[in-house]
Amino acid sequence: MRLFQRPARRSSADPVGVAGPARVDTRTKRLTSRLRHGDVAVIDHVDIDRVAAESLVAARPVAVLNAAESTSGRYPNAGPSILVEAGIVLVDDVGEHLMELSEGSQVDVHPDGSIHSGGELVGRGVVQDDATIAEDQRRARAGISEQLKKFATNTMEYVELEQDLIIDGIGIPAVRTVFDGRHVLIVVRGYHYKEDLAMLRPYVREFRPLIVGVDGGADAVLEFGLRLDMIVGDMDSVSDEALRSGAEILVHAYRDGRAPGQARVEELGVDHVVVPATGTSEDVAMLLADEKGASVIVAVGTHNTLNEFLDKGRAGMASTFLTRLRVGSKLIDAKGVSRLYRTRISGWLLVLLVLAGLLALGAAVLATTAGQAFLELAATRWGDLVAWVRSLFGSG
Repeated sequence: MRLFQRPARRSSADPVGVAGPARVDTRTKRLTSRLRHGDVAVIDHVDIDRVAAESLVAARPVAVLNAAESTSGRYPNAGPSILVEAGIVLVDDVGEHLMELSEGSQVDVHPDGSIHSGGELVGRGVVQDDATIAEDQRRARAGISEQLKKFATNTMEYVELEQDLIIDGIGIPAVRTVFDGRHVLIVVRGYHYKEDLAMLRPYVREFRPLIVGVDGGADAVLEFGLRLDMIVGDMDSVSDEALRSGAEILVHAYRDGRAPGQARVEELGVDHVVVPATGTSEDVAMLLADEKGASVIVAVGTHNTLNEFLDKGRAGMASTFLTRLRVGSKLIDAKGVSRLYRTRISGWLLVLLVLAGLLALGAAVLATTAGQAFLELAATRWGDLVAWVRSLFGSG
């Protein structure tokens, strides 16, 4: 097995060695579904994005071993800093041979970035810390202007190719879900999607919108105990539980009809509709709601900024640009609503408020005749108890 010999960059405060069973997967979002506290996550993820990092942190592994560069220098991604700030050991750029580790094998990660399994050295990488991450981010920021130029060029090229999207739509086939005149809530696995979904609970209770989960967003809907009406996506990150939930399933396919996710839903034996379309699955969900007559489309976690598209590894955002032009005033983007307002009442203030309320209630009760009688009876009982205790000690 080839060993990666690049010396690890280290700060003055090296992380302690950690160990745990390896959980290995080339797809980070697929790995997080089976990752548990104390495991060692083994991934091959260039430019770890925010959503992937937050999913890893939620699973609480002791370490993340990345065969690829966690920050390639293409753009300043937030994933590595999120992992390190959460106290998770991140060993970076180990090499592709890392993915040969066996699932469940015991892995020891040493402070110098060396990785051992079964008593043998299986790899060595860069132990990431605040200093190394800051340096990687500095290099990435220096190259962002070039990425922006490429991104803009790619977007304009695709706008020319996909301009029929505005005129003709995407040709959605017949579906059983009735959208006409309804509010539609579309949930995507994007930035702060769980927090935003929690903030929208009052809206869901009042308006009872149709709820559409885009791939992994479907599982977020179920986690919140909400009814899932439809799942749209290529089915690479949605759970079997969600697919069997009874929601209508639309498998997003390429324009030529190839649908990699179709085999999976067929194996599960669930009914589905294949939708060939360019663009992203969240674009398809919005266009579907619009073409089927939805009155309002509320979107949570959708991707519409440069950093988010770079996080997703997309070269341009033409389909999203065209989709938002077509959907127009129906669309209400609720992404980030959880950060719009946060309560400033601390837990201690709430406790004091409850105590004050109880005191006020007690004073009101004691002001009544029945309350005064109860207080006299309680005082008498207390006196009897004290006298009984004294008699016990006196008799001794």
